[in-house]
Amino acid sequence: MNIKNFRRLYRIIHTFLRYGIDEVIPEIPLTRTIRLVRKSFFWIKNEFPNEPLGLRLRLALQELGPVWIKLGQMLSTRRDLFSTELSDELALLQDSVEAFDGKLARQIIEEALGNKLEMWFDDFDETALASASIAQVHTAKFNQSQSLAGKNVVLKVIRPDIEKVIKSDLELMYRLASWIPRLSPDGKRLRPIEVVREYEKTLLDELDLRKEMSNATRLRNNFANNEMLYIPEMYQNLCRKNVIVMERIYGIPVSNIAELEANGTNMKILAERGVKVFFTQVFRDSFFHADMHPGNIFVNYDHPENPQYIGIDCGIVGQLNYHDKRYLAENFVAFFNRDYRRVAIMHVESGWTPEDTDIDAFEQAFREVCEPIFAKPLSEISFGNVLFNLFNVARRFNMEVQPQLVLLQKTLLYIEGLGRQIYPQLDLWQTAKPFLQDWLNEQVGIKSMFRQINQRLPQFREHFAELPESLFQALHQQKQINIRLSEINQSLKKQSNNGKSTTQLIVIGCIILGILWRFNTLPIWLSVVLLVGFLGLFVRECSQKASND
Repeated sequence: MNIKNFRRLYRIIHTFLRYGIDEVIPEIPLTRTIRLVRKSFFWIKNEFPNEPLGLRLRLALQELGPVWIKLGQMLSTRRDLFSTELSDELALLQDSVEAFDGKLARQIIEEALGNKLEMWFDDFDETALASASIAQVHTAKFNQSQSLAGKNVVLKVIRPDIEKVIKSDLELMYRLASWIPRLSPDGKRLRPIEVVREYEKTLLDELDLRKEMSNATRLRNNFANNEMLYIPEMYQNLCRKNVIVMERIYGIPVSNIAELEANGTNMKILAERGVKVFFTQVFRDSFFHADMHPGNIFVNYDHPENPQYIGIDCGIVGQLNYHDKRYLAENFVAFFNRDYRRVAIMHVESGWTPEDTDIDAFEQAFREVCEPIFAKPLSEISFGNVLFNLFNVARRFNMEVQPQLVLLQKTLLYIEGLGRQIYPQLDLWQTAKPFLQDWLNEQVGIKSMFRQINQRLPQFREHFAELPESLFQALHQQKQINIRLSEINQSLKKQSNNGKSTTQLIVIGCIILGILWRFNTLPIWLSVVLLVGFLGLFVRECSQKASND
């Protein structure tokens, strides 16, 4: 460890001790050395002994800076690992830090774009519009040399040297995380190395603004001309790894309830659309904005009677495959129908819990944990908390929660909290149920069959072009099949009648399979058709012989 890292480690330890975070160290023999080391820092006292642990941890992370603030934000979503009180406190962490010098921001942008800003922009404001832990944004507008002359834009630039700071702090986080499982059995349950690894991936993804550009472009295309959600345009020719240029938006912060009401916003429609936007992203697009906290959501000033959300900062997204969506929809529907056995079966069928899981015990565990939730009116039940309870029970039966579902749970909690803040009477179940039920209905029946056929039409067309040649080869080989079948039939006649049908089935079946195996140039679908046809003819012949006997 170099001097710089050692100083950073000392500052981290000093901060944690000053806020009394060391009280979580258990009084067991294994931690005796750590407690002795803590006593050696006798000059560092807990300055907040009367404050709850959650508050002290939040203040400590805030003081340690951007990397630790984002860690606390991520930990606040892992309600499967931490208490509700601690998670709620960490959720209050604000990702707002002091801006770095605007002249330096200009220099970084010009180096990234390869020329002076005046080549593209007028009125570049060196005072940051907003500043966060990873990047900050500045305003400007396209100059007369651009096709979008006069268009207001925002330039987002990564903080200088932030990557070095992040990697240095991550190295220390891994070191600290490696100690935690040694302190107590509960430390292993927290899976600290896994938490830091997940955090590392999120942070490093956010350092490449091209990923944010790509995510925003995809979301924008998904909601093109949509009255529910608007995503600002990204100017891709001016986007780099550490700089992106996007359309500037004007809207009311979604958390500013007073301004929304003063603008005449229909709060009921706005709240319902938040839920609809989320479920549309999940079930229609399988691609959702996974960082939809209030700081990233605005409401269009125009047409308040038909309110439209504006989403920014698309650095973190989640993706779901078909099985994820099926799991989510069926579990929610089964849960609200109190069909806990179906919930248990779905967890096993998804492959996330072992096949030998005791379904009866699994069902009972779900019933014991989830049934008390229905003490509330249906409209007040939280989808996020439902997922939380499902995950907690499943984890007891060796289920590994998928990262995309953790992101989904976090986003759902944001959306629910926001919706009820906007319109407390919001009935989440009635708003979400059509999406869940309609999606499930589309996965079975005639619609699903025609959709799957349509998806496979290109493959069918390709095989259809090969059909004449394939049939010619099959007919040519049919002569050989007939000759061999004739030889087999003559041979079988010489055998006794006892076991004749069984022998014919085995021998002829093997020969047909062997011949088809030789025709490896035939399309698989044609081979299957021929095999089924031969077997059908054989079964019919056997039936006729049986009736004659």
